[in-house]
Amino acid sequence: MTPLLAKSIFVLLAVGWFIIRFPYARRSRSMRVVRSARGAREIALLLTSLTGLGILPFVYIATGFPRFAAYPFGPAQAWIGLFVALASLAMFRLTHRALGRNWSVSLDVRENHELVTDGIYRHLRHPMYTGFWLWAIAQALLLPNWIAGFAGLVGFGILFFGRITKEEEMMLESFGDTYHEYMSRTYRIVPGVF
Repeated sequence: MTPLLAKSIFVLLAVGWFIIRFPYARRSRSMRVVRSARGAREIALLLTSLTGLGILPFVYIATGFPRFAAYPFGPAQAWIGLFVALASLAMFRLTHRALGRNWSVSLDVRENHELVTDGIYRHLRHPMYTGFWLWAIAQALLLPNWIAGFAGLVGFGILFFGRITKEEEMMLESFGDTYHEYMSRTYRIVPGVF
């Protein structure tokens, strides 16, 4: 493994994510939103996550900035990063396939929204977040830079902890006891742990 290959793997992770997400994003636009938590707070959380998972790592890949935060490249660490990146893409694929038109980038409830509890959702309530945590870990392993490498963990962490409670409240309002029962038998993002 070389630094250039590690950077290329990160770029391919982003491309793979886009390829997986694009058709679902296009289809979900046709479904009318009946309840949404969109607003300044949601936009700020999404921009923070985008900065950590996208903007800072791509600036680093393109320019090497911030050079002062670089540390020696570890090939073994990058190989682990490759496998974590593949796990992330697998999780995104499973999640999007299970959600179908129920998917949205913001906290939205769509017309005829269904509570998805099969596929990967049989075990996890928020596997999309699991996929993004895996992305952030892969980023930290692939990019040997204390700022660009770890920006995903910070940026996505802010989105996750700033949003998860609101999202579950919204699901409880929409699906009531059904969602409460679903919560009692599933984990948020890591089976058997959290």
